[in-house]
Amino acid sequence: MEHLSFLLHLTLSMALVLAPYTTAAGDDQFVYAGFSPNDLTLDGTATVTQDRVLQLTNGTVHLKGHAFYPTPWQFRRSPNGAVQSFSITFVFGMVPVYSDQCTDGMTFLISPSKDFSGAQTSQYLGLLNKTSDGKASNHIFAVELDSSQNTEFQDIDDNHVGIDINNLTSVRAKPAGFYDDKSGAMKSLSLVSREEMQVWVDYDGETTQISVTMAPLNVAKPSRPLVSATYNLSTVLEDPSYVGFSASTGPINSLYCVLGWSLGINRPAPAIDTKRLPKLPRTGPKPRSKVLEIVLPIATATFIFLVGTTIILLVRRRMRYAELHEDWEDEFGPHRFSYKDLFRATEGFHNKNLLGHGGFGKVYKGVLPVSKLEVAVKRVSHESKQGIKEFIAEIVSIGRLRHRNIVQLLGYCRRKGELLLVYDYMSNGSLDQYLYAEADKPTLDWVQRFEIIRGVASGLFYLHERWEKVVIHRDIKASNVLLDSEMNGRLGDFGLARLYDHGTDPQTTRVVGTMGYFAPELARTGKATPLTDVYAFGIFLIEVTCGRRPIDNQAKDSSEILVDWVVEHWHKGSLANTLDRRLQGNYDADEVCLVLKLGLLCAHPVFNARPSMRQVMQYLDGETPLPELMPTNLSYSMLAVMQNEGFSQYASLASTSGTQGMTSIISSGR
Repeated sequence: MEHLSFLLHLTLSMALVLAPYTTAAGDDQFVYAGFSPNDLTLDGTATVTQDRVLQLTNGTVHLKGHAFYPTPWQFRRSPNGAVQSFSITFVFGMVPVYSDQCTDGMTFLISPSKDFSGAQTSQYLGLLNKTSDGKASNHIFAVELDSSQNTEFQDIDDNHVGIDINNLTSVRAKPAGFYDDKSGAMKSLSLVSREEMQVWVDYDGETTQISVTMAPLNVAKPSRPLVSATYNLSTVLEDPSYVGFSASTGPINSLYCVLGWSLGINRPAPAIDTKRLPKLPRTGPKPRSKVLEIVLPIATATFIFLVGTTIILLVRRRMRYAELHEDWEDEFGPHRFSYKDLFRATEGFHNKNLLGHGGFGKVYKGVLPVSKLEVAVKRVSHESKQGIKEFIAEIVSIGRLRHRNIVQLLGYCRRKGELLLVYDYMSNGSLDQYLYAEADKPTLDWVQRFEIIRGVASGLFYLHERWEKVVIHRDIKASNVLLDSEMNGRLGDFGLARLYDHGTDPQTTRVVGTMGYFAPELARTGKATPLTDVYAFGIFLIEVTCGRRPIDNQAKDSSEILVDWVVEHWHKGSLANTLDRRLQGNYDADEVCLVLKLGLLCAHPVFNARPSMRQVMQYLDGETPLPELMPTNLSYSMLAVMQNEGFSQYASLASTSGTQGMTSIISSGR
């Protein structure tokens, strides 16, 4: 009897210990408050931590993770019946590892398969890929929690909730938030706030109404949904189907976590006991002590009365070697990096981390100490002048650009006489290293070159017309086109870029850029416009196709100017002879002819004869035929045009001025 009593006592104790981890499940429902590894089917970066948190990502960039309920669900009563009503709720949290940004987002999904090996990362959320996006054969219903804005999917902002049907272009989407039941007012929520939030997804099988509602944790479900859509899921879902989550990261480390989850078919999803939920993981620097923030000012004020003068002198002396920081920079927040972090990331800007250098500074590879994010750090000399505030404001604005063919500018740091710009690191370096590689080094085939051309064109079109402001890059060239791990071309180096509102006149009057890519009208007006970027892009097209530099530095006359050389061959009917010989005949002749003629059209000496980047994209995509051009219409010497437009004055200025001449603002062709 004593032995039996002991066994009963042990069994009761184990039940009490395991109670918080139990899961209620049945034919039509389940509920989790925290997870164990055996509860789910995981792949990719998805894991269940010791704290019972489902982490779909692990803080690594450009990866994906999935988690599914192990067995599929029947959403129809009969094989040909309609999809029944169902209800899902889950508690999630997004934890930025670096700064206050997450890329790219997560989804709840219903799918006929658990195999998402072919899905892509970044903007595809680990759900679809470039080929499968939009296909009815996907049979996928998803609710996206998207922390990035991607224009290719018509995202409304970088903080929204969307209903997706076989497509990452949402059927309906709204900025994240909830409607307060008392006031009826919309209250915004930040998906990347490091706070727990709850989402309810409801489908009415009779009305085919899909409703998505969200609220902060411990706030009752609002009566008004955040986003709704009428869509018959009987035309989408297959039986049986799996329910689960997907997430992916882009260029910034992010954690996407699920803390609790429940489902009900033909009934409300069971309530999740929020008191039993695990806590979100915490990353990054530890929060500052509140006690210290209160005590320190008081102690400092007392100390100033005793040794104030000495402290001020010591601080001023130390500030000579510290960062240059002014009060107005506080408004730019996380876009400012500490010099200490950048110094450690690049191992003191050691030469072994030097990626390259040009007329505007050296570029170093670095790994940020906390987030372990790989970055490229460019050091640019500058003097603190009246316009530096506007320049920094533009740098921070450009940092909000989000496009797959643009290198993201993450932020900056400022020291006396020096500005440091921090970019995403591109593992395959710059395009010019492949165009002008030695004979025994690998080069790019025509398919790769054409895809890079289309990618750069897409990025430039986004800068000119698709973003909230017009961005003029002002330094488009092969050395500023970087290649990511998949050899996609990305336009980088925005240190010279300028932006202005759509419909207004740009006020730039300082000639900057690289010789060989200048539009002729720049010398006369000094005003950069989208069409001056188009001109440089035209030179870039010809350069990539021919594998030759725009201007030979050893040239003594115009015969070594690339544009003139191509036009001369066109006159002779030997345009194909200008193609890079390293392609060895492996190319599409129609595409080569299109690119060369489009390059000449973009580089037309008369600015209003050049196409816009929107038209360039239409030509490259084959949506619009290229207008008929005759080589006689383009017969001109670029050197002569430049001299007529007044570049000779700039050249003489460069030879006589030691501080403000052209050598300080125009880098040589590389």
